Amino acid sequence: MAAMPRSHNDAGNQNPVPAPDTPAAPAGGKHPVDETLPPVRMLTSGLQHVAAMYAGVVAPPLIVGAAVGLSAGELTFLTGASLFTAGLATFLQTLGVWRIGAQLPFVNGVTFAGVAPMLAIVDTTDDKADALPVIFGAIIVAGALGFLAAPWFSKLVRFFPPVVTGTVITLIGVSLLPVAFGWAQGPNPAADDYGSATYLTLAAVTLVVVLLLRRFTRGFVKQIAVLIGLVLGTLIAVPFGVTDFSPVVEADLVGFPTPFHFGAPQFAVAAIVSMCVVMLVSMTESTADMLALGEIVDRPADERTIAGGLRADTLGSAISPLFNGFMCSAFAQNIGLVAMTRIRSRFVVAVGGGFLVLMGLCPVAASLIAVVPRPVLGGAGVVLFGSVAASGIQTLVRAGLEKDNNVLIVAVSLAVGIIPITEPEFYHAFPETAKIILDSGISTGCVAAVLLNLVFNHIGAASRRDSDDVTAPMEPGDEITEARTAKPAPAH
Repeated sequence: MAAMPRSHNDAGNQNPVPAPDTPAAPAGGKHPVDETLPPVRMLTSGLQHVAAMYAGVVAPPLIVGAAVGLSAGELTFLTGASLFTAGLATFLQTLGVWRIGAQLPFVNGVTFAGVAPMLAIVDTTDDKADALPVIFGAIIVAGALGFLAAPWFSKLVRFFPPVVTGTVITLIGVSLLPVAFGWAQGPNPAADDYGSATYLTLAAVTLVVVLLLRRFTRGFVKQIAVLIGLVLGTLIAVPFGVTDFSPVVEADLVGFPTPFHFGAPQFAVAAIVSMCVVMLVSMTESTADMLALGEIVDRPADERTIAGGLRADTLGSAISPLFNGFMCSAFAQNIGLVAMTRIRSRFVVAVGGGFLVLMGLCPVAASLIAVVPRPVLGGAGVVLFGSVAASGIQTLVRAGLEKDNNVLIVAVSLAVGIIPITEPEFYHAFPETAKIILDSGISTGCVAAVLLNLVFNHIGAASRRDSDDVTAPMEPGDEITEARTAKPAPAH
């Protein structure tokens, strides 16, 4: 009989835990992460990954470009550049070169954590024409420093036992769900029809289509249920006038992100410090994402894997400004797609990276994904992002929640991480630099979980180890007595 996987509990012991509900690598064969699929499945599954993350990639360049005052043509160029550099970063992450890349099914793209500080840089730049070169210069420096720091940062993996990783994975899913809810309400929050019954109905129909396909189909169709749901949702939206085909009509057939199109990079100290802080936040989130994906694909991310993944993130970020792209990071929403479809091949995601590169070189191809209405993306996003949260809960089940200490760690960390979601203005009085970290629920929840785990389960934990069990649940009318909470002597 194969040995059961073992997991470090938070008191430092090792206890066997039930194997996760994922198939093991075949005896004498490749691990599913390293398998290749038939061409049609490879292409459609890769395209599904692109559809899941497209909106997240194009949103930051559109926001920053609009703040700079770019024309419609330059906005299209900036968006294409972001798609192109996301594809390059995805190649680094999935295929790997030397010790660069986690070689897991990770999609990389523009991190949203950098939007607020980039807007701050735009606001403080006198000549808006210099804003993008200043941003690009800061990203190059932050990426280079992050690349050098990756081996040391990866050593923090020992501070991420299941009680921490489960909490962070859950927070990733919960933090992404508001994005899906925003998409479901429409493309423009300032519009009168934002949140209209039409938009919400389209989101609900897309969600139902995905659920029906997952429930009543099998095999390949079941695995690409999200992609089919997006296509059907887009077609259903046509009679409602929600589907806009103008991006396809107006897009050029061929385009290349000319290096330093907006000018040579400029290096401003304040901007560099700001983007270095963003890089630290991004590396923290990427570490949590790698740990989450390692659990889902049944290939736990060790120190070397995390170091390689962080090198891919940071090198991708350093190279990105050369082609007019922004800071790159792992995309958490695609973790949900891997969890739901059980297609764990990193080569599928590499194909998705190929699609991203082609979209960056062919604006017409990029515009096809842009046709999908936001409400349709929102309906599919509920499934994708909810799957991430469910994976976190599965990890927490194995985290030893029979311990009072672990219950407290999870409870407080989740509360801290949910603050920016439920009360976005909670930290409004803090400096902008601090808000870069505090406004990321994933980062604050992760830091809280790591610190609480150290305090409760490592510092002086040995003397308390046998007294941390959660007391038995009380029935109505029970009295609290010494006898009820007393523990029998351990059997030997």
